[in-house]
Amino acid sequence: MSISAPATGTRADTEAVPDAVISLRGLSVDFPVGGLFSRTVVRALRSVDLDLERGEILALVGESGSGKSTIARCIARLERPTAGQIFVDGVDVLRSEPRRASREFRSKVQMIFQDPFGSLNPAHRVQQFLERAARLHGRAKGADQMRELVAELMATVDLPVDMLDSRAFELSGGQRQRVSIARALAMEPEVILADEPTSMLDVSVRIGVLNLMRRLRDERGISMLFITHDLASARYVADRTTVMFAGELVESGASTALMARPAHPYTQLLLSAVPDPLRAGSYDPAERARLRAAVLESESCPFDGDPNQVCSRTEPVRHDVGPAADRHWVRCHLYRPAADVASRALAVDTVEG
Repeated sequence: MSISAPATGTRADTEAVPDAVISLRGLSVDFPVGGLFSRTVVRALRSVDLDLERGEILALVGESGSGKSTIARCIARLERPTAGQIFVDGVDVLRSEPRRASREFRSKVQMIFQDPFGSLNPAHRVQQFLERAARLHGRAKGADQMRELVAELMATVDLPVDMLDSRAFELSGGQRQRVSIARALAMEPEVILADEPTSMLDVSVRIGVLNLMRRLRDERGISMLFITHDLASARYVADRTTVMFAGELVESGASTALMARPAHPYTQLLLSAVPDPLRAGSYDPAERARLRAAVLESESCPFDGDPNQVCSRTEPVRHDVGPAADRHWVRCHLYRPAADVASRALAVDTVEG
C-alpha cells in the first residue's frame, strides 16, 4: 500500500466542487438530550465534508447510529443542521432558502425512504401517488399527457400498467418500493437520496431494485446517495463508497479499491463481519480485538512513517492511499475528541454484537 503526503483534513475552503451536484461543508448536527433546561447534546454529525458528483452513485456505509440517515435528512431539508453549508448546483440552499425548501428544490432532490410499508398510504391507489406528484410539480398538462407520463413511469420501474388501480396494501414490499421510486421520478429529479431502500426487502428482490438504481443513473444521469449498512450492496451498485463512524467520515474511495484494501481499522472491522466464501473458518477473534483497540485506543499514526511517534494533532488529517485514480483517502484514526469516546465505544460494541 502506497502512502502519499497528507491531504487536508477539515477543508479550509467553503466552496462547492464544480463537478458536484451536492456539496456538504462542515455539516454538524446536535440533538438535545434531557429536559427543557438541559444543556447536554448528542453530536450526530461532526464537521462533515462530502461531495456527490453528477451521474455518480455514492454509497454511505456504517452501522446504525453512525449518522448516515441524518446526512440524507439534512440534504432533503427534513432536518436542520446545527452548523455547516449545503450546496446544491453550487448554491448554498441554507442561505438562499433559509426557512424551508422551495418547490424547485423538492423537484431537484427527492428521497426514497427505508420502509416501503410506511412511505405510501395503504388505502390510496398507485395512480394517485404518481398523478399527484406530477401535478404538484407541473410535469403534465391535460389528461392525455398525464396518462402517457404515468404509463412511462410504470414501465421505467418495471411494473405493469394495470397495477395503477391497485391499492398500496395489495402490493408486495418490492412493488411498493418501485412505486416510491416512480413517484420520485415523476418530478424529474437530479438527485435521489436512497435511505436503505433494500434493507426491508427479501433478498430475492433486492438485486432488482439495485439494478434499477444503476439503470436510472446510466439512462437518466441521476445522481444517487445510497445509504446502506450492507457493504456487498455498496460494492455492487456504487461507484464510490464512503465510511462513517460516530458522525464522521473516516475513509472513502472507489468501491472496489476500498473493499479490496481497507485502510482504516473501523472499515476493516466492518468488512470482517461480511461473509466471505474464500475465508476459511470464522474471522480470527484476536484480529477483531486488535482492530477494535485500533479504533478506540491507538497512540501512534501508521501514516506518519514513524510507528513510535505519538500523534498530537488537534484536527483530523486525511491521507491519500494507493493510486490517484482510486481517489482513496483515509482519515488518521487517532483523532478522537474526548467527548466522543463513549459514543464511539458504544458504536463499536454494536458492531461486535
